[in-house]
Amino acid sequence: MSIKLGMEAKLYFCEAGIGGTPVWTELSNVKNVTLNLQTGEADVTTRANHGWKATAATLKEGSIEFEMIWDTEDEGFAAIKDAYFGNLIIGIAVMDGPIAQAGSQGLWADCMITNFSRDEALEEAISVKVTAKPTYSANAPQWKEIA
Repeated sequence: MSIKLGMEAKLYFCEAGIGGTPVWTELSNVKNVTLNLQTGEADVTTRANHGWKATAATLKEGSIEFEMIWDTEDEGFAAIKDAYFGNLIIGIAVMDGPIAQAGSQGLWADCMITNFSRDEALEEAISVKVTAKPTYSANAPQWKEIA
């Protein structure tokens, strides 16, 4: 069994999106990354289910939530901020290890930044809470396993 720690995981962005051969840049100014994946449900219950409700999976949905230190000189922070304020598509890769390392896996998606909320806690560095969600694109989100 191979256990991975959160500190080994990596988050990447590509301003050109995930199409073609993306050039990924690590978002190293992040903490507390959460990859939310879930599926919608359709009720497919029939009388043949003998009193049991039956469900079929429908559309998948996902979001990536993370926090960044408010560092206006950080390239990754600037890319996320620009994507939010410009309503721009940005490629995001949420990986359980380095993107070039065999065995690493995670979600690649063209995303829109839907939340960019600044937190100004009195005894902490100013930070921003970010939510990225897959968006309309010629490139569907995909689960990538690096061979």
